[in-house]
Amino acid sequence: MPTEDVSARYVDLDGWPTRDAVEAMYEAQLTAVAAVRPALGAIAAAADEAAQALHRGGRLVYAGAGTSGRVGVQDGAELPPTFDWPLDRLVFAMAGGQGALVKSAEGAEDDEAAAVRAMDEAAVGPTDVVLGIAASGTTPYTVAAVRRAAERGAVTIGIANNTDAPLLAAARHKILAETGAEVVAGSTRMKAGTAQKVVLNLLSTAIMIRLGRVHNGMMVHMHASNVKLHKRAAEMVMRITDCDHATAVDALTRCAWDVKTAVLVVHGLAPDRAAALLSREHGSLRAALAALPAGSKAAC
Repeated sequence: MPTEDVSARYVDLDGWPTRDAVEAMYEAQLTAVAAVRPALGAIAAAADEAAQALHRGGRLVYAGAGTSGRVGVQDGAELPPTFDWPLDRLVFAMAGGQGALVKSAEGAEDDEAAAVRAMDEAAVGPTDVVLGIAASGTTPYTVAAVRRAAERGAVTIGIANNTDAPLLAAARHKILAETGAEVVAGSTRMKAGTAQKVVLNLLSTAIMIRLGRVHNGMMVHMHASNVKLHKRAAEMVMRITDCDHATAVDALTRCAWDVKTAVLVVHGLAPDRAAALLSREHGSLRAALAALPAGSKAAC
């Protein structure tokens, strides 16, 4: 398969000057990013359906083995600090278990039964979104996880780097980033891994946008848990409402440092009414602002 092929261009790589080898690897990374462009439509479609399911209280489930599994775990682990995504709405199905994140468990990728158990034990269902990630698109563990998740009614997304991959056939949403042969044959942590990370960056961020966790390009759903984030929260409220710093801090203090609620408080709502409006609008600050009574404006 292409991701395992030896490229004639790089067959003498180990004999090249280090600078030339590094330049070749750098150029290959650029082609990996470019390989994602044809998949943008598929990524957007997957994000839209995923958000619809997650609006109903579902979870994001990442399934994979080896490099692909680790890339998936990295993406999911970044969602709570960035978007305040709840930890109990994340599931990681890693071939070989959590220990395989730091110590290779290559044989585990063939354990289809373990993948099926992981989906069953997590009680994956129709409101869940399962992302299966595999460079080859043939990894038995990942394919089995996605197939079982589909049987249980979940929204399934397959991310692979080879055409006609079983993983893509098993998933409802098929995301192909065709990266071809690696500079170092079979080292899919390189081009394939880079493309996977780009896909996941785009996909998970698009999902969070559709879930109302981004407003005007800002992370308005973050959990302001320290001094740095308190400052960032105040700056966001000031930017969105054009109020002064004291007004922003007062509103945030009244709202337990929830940025979206504080914005509506600055616009004149009581904290409980602001929270209720956001809940009615599925967490979208843009929709909540549009629903404010005519003539309502920031009280600065």
